[in-house]
Amino acid sequence: MNDLRKESVTFVKVDESSEGQRIDNFLARHLKGVPKSHLYRILRTGEVRVNKGRVDAAHKLALGEEVRIPPLRVAEIATRPVLPRHGLRLLDRVLYRDDAILIVNKPAGMAVHGGSGISLGVIEQLRLELPESRFLELAHRLDRDTSGALILACKRSALVRLHDIFRENRVNKRYLTLTYGRWKNPVQHVTLALHKYLNGEGERRVMVSVDGKSAHTVFRLLRAWPDYSLLEAELKTGRTHQIRVHLAHSGFPIAGDDKYGDFARNREAARQGLKRMFLHAWRVEFAHPLTQRPIVVEVPLPDELQNFIERLPHAQTI
Repeated sequence: MNDLRKESVTFVKVDESSEGQRIDNFLARHLKGVPKSHLYRILRTGEVRVNKGRVDAAHKLALGEEVRIPPLRVAEIATRPVLPRHGLRLLDRVLYRDDAILIVNKPAGMAVHGGSGISLGVIEQLRLELPESRFLELAHRLDRDTSGALILACKRSALVRLHDIFRENRVNKRYLTLTYGRWKNPVQHVTLALHKYLNGEGERRVMVSVDGKSAHTVFRLLRAWPDYSLLEAELKTGRTHQIRVHLAHSGFPIAGDDKYGDFARNREAARQGLKRMFLHAWRVEFAHPLTQRPIVVEVPLPDELQNFIERLPHAQTI
């Protein structure tokens, strides 16, 4: 069955939300569901015009330019995405919001992006909840099983500057994590380089390797038990799975980590009530990308994590 998405030529004026965006990404946003290969074809054939002229896929749009979008027929998407959880509203989990940025408390178990076999991710869910938003993009990512503060941009200008801020490590990101084992040092710097690879099942993994990219995490001991340690992790770099791999390689895997953890101890922790990975983005601090005003957001541990550590016996506060 075909779905007539566009019945006539459309002309779209480039506003601030699209300024500086590549034309192929602009088309993908305006023609949801159209395969990228088709978007590139209508660019090559000149059916898409910018200010009445042909452009290639790498063309970056300028404020005020006019984009001609041709009529298209595209196959209707057979399966519609499902909500990640019954009744979940991410707008009920907003930690900070203005006209440039949005910070939400991402729940564990929800990917930042949807995909094959995955229900709606954070970005898709928020676009459904904020249909009036003409621009909404992730400024960074959190692992699916990590909860806590996640930053999104509501303007392209804010996104560009946020990317600069993250690339230059001008965001102070801190996480709370519970590890197996008794951590000794009050403060410990881990500077092990990390390398990304695909395992035999084609899943993304990360390992410590001298050939990898530099990675730096500062761990601070907050509380200790005979068999567990509660740490604050401060990211100095933002590599994929950085905290998880740094801790696992150091002999202190995160409780509940199903990729790099101690699987036997995970099963025991699950019997004691820990049903997820104990990693939570509890604090983020940075200068607002447009106003430079200091932004500090803190979000306490979710109840299921707080309740688990409160049931552990013989705690020692550091």
